[in-house]
Amino acid sequence: GKGIITAITAFAAALSVAYALFLPNIYESKALLAPKGEGGGGGLAAMASQFGGLASLAGINLPGGGEANKSLIAQEKMKSLDFFTKQLYEQVLPELMALDRWDASTGAVIFDNDIYEPKVNSWVREATPPRKSKPSAQEAFEDFSAIFSVSEDKKSGFVSVSLKHESPVIAEAWLSLIIDRINEDVRERDILEAEQSVLFLEGQREQTALVSLDEVFASLIEEQTKTIMLANASKDYVFEVIEPPVVPELKSEPKRALICVLGTLLGGMLGVLFVLVRHYSAGLSITKAN
Repeated sequence: GKGIITAITAFAAALSVAYALFLPNIYESKALLAPKGEGGGGGLAAMASQFGGLASLAGINLPGGGEANKSLIAQEKMKSLDFFTKQLYEQVLPELMALDRWDASTGAVIFDNDIYEPKVNSWVREATPPRKSKPSAQEAFEDFSAIFSVSEDKKSGFVSVSLKHESPVIAEAWLSLIIDRINEDVRERDILEAEQSVLFLEGQREQTALVSLDEVFASLIEEQTKTIMLANASKDYVFEVIEPPVVPELKSEPKRALICVLGTLLGGMLGVLFVLVRHYSAGLSITKAN
């Protein structure tokens, strides 16, 4: 059965080579982030713990306490559908869901005209319900989750983010956009919470007649005002960029040589298996005939 084994192996090798050449190059842009120190929320929690006993004597419950780590919250936000929908969906949709190929010679993105018409910004794909011509945020998020990843080094605390795309320029641009948007999202959230805390504390301050609590409220309001000021002054609010995203020059996948080797080996094993099965099947038929 050497001829059969050789033929099957050669066919599998040719098929794997054709498949490897058919796959587009994928480029991966990476960035290394360092979580910044906890902001005003943590300070409020500490002060609430310090003055909570005194405030409780006046029947006042201070806000704050038990705030989760900002870095962990930011990491989960980056991987969430809500963040994708509000911060990325409209900006990345055509290149994410309607890409045909990336022209390396010109750097141009070529869209699939059966899905999307870039000249008129119109989605023309045929879709069956519940899908629509224009991909929804949920549908697009499924594809986005497959190319975006976030991981944290438990020892150092550094956060690594990466994004893959057929266009290295888009991979870098999207990753930079994600980093900017997550810093902005968390900063806006903290500013809003601090402003609400200030309003709450000022209201409680007006309702109590105890002079001894004036210092407590003044300190808490000062802490929240400091949070607002720092948040407005800091661009890298939750993550400091240690290694910024770059446009990758070399592809990260596919591993064409590995695909060809594995395809050839698989073909060889299938050829051997086929010959063995045929041999023993023929022997069994002869035995039954006798």
